[in-house]
Amino acid sequence: MTDPEMTRAGLVALVGFPNVGKSSLMNRLVDQKLSIVTPFAQTTRERVLGIDTRDGVQMVFVDTPGLVDPRYLLHRSMMHVALQVIADSDVVLLLVDASGGVPEFGEDVMELLDRAPKLVVVSNKVDVAPADRRERVREWSRGRFNVDPVEVSAVTGEGTERLRAEIAQRLPVSEFLYPEEDVSSQPVRFFVAELIRETVFELYSQEVPYSVATKVEEFREESSPLYIRAVVFVERPSQKAILVGSGGQAIKKLGQLARQKVEEFVGAPVYLDLWVKVLPRWRKDPVTLERLGFRLPDAKERT
Repeated sequence: MTDPEMTRAGLVALVGFPNVGKSSLMNRLVDQKLSIVTPFAQTTRERVLGIDTRDGVQMVFVDTPGLVDPRYLLHRSMMHVALQVIADSDVVLLLVDASGGVPEFGEDVMELLDRAPKLVVVSNKVDVAPADRRERVREWSRGRFNVDPVEVSAVTGEGTERLRAEIAQRLPVSEFLYPEEDVSSQPVRFFVAELIRETVFELYSQEVPYSVATKVEEFREESSPLYIRAVVFVERPSQKAILVGSGGQAIKKLGQLARQKVEEFVGAPVYLDLWVKVLPRWRKDPVTLERLGFRLPDAKERT
C-alpha cells in the first residue's frame, strides 16, 4: 500500500487559447485518448478529466475549453468552466502554441493566472516551431510571469518527462484522490458521446460540427453486443439532412466510424443506434444547454 505521507496528488489544469494542443497533451500525459482531438478550434466544450498515477504521484489533469471571447451562451458556459478550473486547481499549465504568436488574454483571465500560485508556462508544438518563435515565447514568459517555459511537443512526446517533473514538485503532499487504477472519474457515456462528436468533426466541414451536440440516451451494459442509443442534435433541418444523407448513407458512415472508436474505447463489440434530431438554437438556449449537461454561468452573466 502506498504511504499517504509520501505521496503527492492534486488537480492540474490545462488552459490556453483554442487549438494550442491541450487535449493532445493531456492524452499524451495520461497515455490514453480521453480528450477528442480535431484540427478545428473550440472542439473541447466541457472539462475532461484524466488521471495519471505513477511513482507516488497522482496527477489529475483537467482539460478545459479554449479561452475565447464569448459570442453566445454556449461560449459563456465554456469560459465559465475554464475559469472555474483555473481557480480550483493546484497547478495550472498555461499552454502556448510555439509555432504561432504569443497570447493576449483578457483582464479576467490574467487576474486568475496572476493569482495561480503554481503556474507552469508550457510552450507546445516545438517540433514544428521556428527558432525565432520559440524564443519569442521564452521572452514573453519571462517578461510576463518571470518563469522559463517548459518546451514540449504533445505529438512527439519531447519534453513531457521534464513537464511531469515540474508538475510533481508543485503538487501538495496528499493521499491519492482516486484509486490508482482509475484513468478518469467521468462515466463511459460521456466519452462515447465525445467520440461520436469527434467523428462528426472528421466527416464534415466547419459549419455542421459547431452546431452539433451529442448525448447517449440508453446504455445497456448487460447486452451483447453492448447496446448504445445516442442522439446527434443539430440546430436546423438542413443540417439534419446533411448528417442523414441520401437514403441514410451519411448517417450509416458516421455510425460505422464512430462505432469502431467506441468499441476500441470500451473493449467490447457495440451496437450503436444513432439518431439525428433538430433542437433550434440550442447553443443559445439555457434550458436546452442544461438539458444537454452544460454548466452555465450565473443568470446575471447571460445575455
